[in-house]
Amino acid sequence: MNRLLLRNADGADPGGSWNRDPEGIQAGEGADRSHVAKTGLRLFLAVVSSLFFLFLLAFIARSQMADWLPLTEPMAPLANPWQLWVNSAFLVLSCISLQWSRMAARRARMDATVIAFVVGGGFAIAFLAGQLWVWQQFVAWGYFVASNPANSFFYLLTGVHGLHLLGGLVAWGRTVGKFLRQVPLPQLSASVELCAIYWHYLLGLWFVLFALLTSTPQTYETIARLCGLR
Repeated sequence: MNRLLLRNADGADPGGSWNRDPEGIQAGEGADRSHVAKTGLRLFLAVVSSLFFLFLLAFIARSQMADWLPLTEPMAPLANPWQLWVNSAFLVLSCISLQWSRMAARRARMDATVIAFVVGGGFAIAFLAGQLWVWQQFVAWGYFVASNPANSFFYLLTGVHGLHLLGGLVAWGRTVGKFLRQVPLPQLSASVELCAIYWHYLLGLWFVLFALLTSTPQTYETIARLCGLR
């Protein structure tokens, strides 16, 4: 009787909301966590951008010193950087795959999400392996870290970029583990999206580094003048 009296004019049962499965609340909490995670990632990327900005300023300033031996001169390793182009292709394919996974997750397509996500990580691993191969080539040709400031900056910039990608692969591996444990896709879509965003950022950063490392001394001088470093 009391239950009937509590019903409102349109027939709704206010007490019924207390007895329902709190899926709406869980979805809201999941959305909040996703928003917090995206905000945290943006802050982290801002810090990383500041770090690389300082590295690049140091690179330009150091390139104006007399002992700088450009790596793009004839017979130097980056005179024809085809190895770096191959590695760049791996990273582009990795980003495409992760974006595909991201879109499949939004459409609740579990199989496509998993396949694209795993393939994206595989291409990222291929990129890192390719970078290590380039380092080995540098060493084989006698371009050691301490033999030339340009060498040092090449190892520094590509190494720090590789470490950030390696950190992303740790998160990627944890997400793959959850896929293997058959965690429901709605609980993993945020992780897939964050990985895709992070990979896109690293791709953009890589192309900035690639363009700078393969530029000519004249380009360095022009940038130095624009930045007031010369």
